[in-house]
Amino acid sequence: MEQKEIAILIASIILVIVIIIMISLFSIFQKRKNSLLLQQKEAEKKFETAIAETQIEIREETLRNISWELHDNIGQLLTLAKIQVNIAQDDPEKLNEVTETISKSLTELRSLSKLINPDAIKNLSLTEAITLEIERFNRMQFIKATITSNEEIEELDNKAEIIIFRILQEFFTNTIKHSKASNLDVDVHYTQDQLVIHAKDDGVGFDHTNCTSKQGIGLGNMKNRGKLINAEVALTSKKGKGTTIKLTYPYKKESLIISDSEIV
Repeated sequence: MEQKEIAILIASIILVIVIIIMISLFSIFQKRKNSLLLQQKEAEKKFETAIAETQIEIREETLRNISWELHDNIGQLLTLAKIQVNIAQDDPEKLNEVTETISKSLTELRSLSKLINPDAIKNLSLTEAITLEIERFNRMQFIKATITSNEEIEELDNKAEIIIFRILQEFFTNTIKHSKASNLDVDVHYTQDQLVIHAKDDGVGFDHTNCTSKQGIGLGNMKNRGKLINAEVALTSKKGKGTTIKLTYPYKKESLIISDSEIV
């Protein structure tokens, strides 16, 4: 009888211990799950904030571009047309030159309208948006720029396009302002698995091992933006050899959303 009671007691103790362990494990599981979900929400919030900031930067850059075009390009063309009109008053044969200058001004205004219209920009593909930038550089004679690309295999996520465009925009701005380059070549290549973009200038370049804090911050910004969409950004440069950026964006990437199966 005593052995039976001892066995029951041991079984009860074991059962209680098992229950306690299960409750503890469940509690740990719930805490970890809640912690991961909280981290996920914070990551999503940071991502959305970064996207909003990037959109603002693109708008600001676009407004600066519009200002430059109005002042340095269209303004000069209209000034030239005014001078030609004054000359044509004494020499009517010069009216053809006035017509050509005004026609060119209208063409430039139509190109500029694509930058001004936010709906037009939103409906552009990434390659089309980059091409607009390249055309603007050539129009403004900032630099001789070219772009090559193949057909877009997979439609990119809109937010990824925003991040990629801003990274390239930052590289282009640095090229035009600081590199003293004469040429800029951009290649946009879509494969079945990823998008690879190469952009190269023939400017003065810089030494990676001895880059200025400003250059370091710029490179850091581009890499950090790339991490937001799991894109790899590599910048290479040598003094006197120009600067190259390679951006690799995989289409098939792990979702930022944490599923129950990932929480163990």
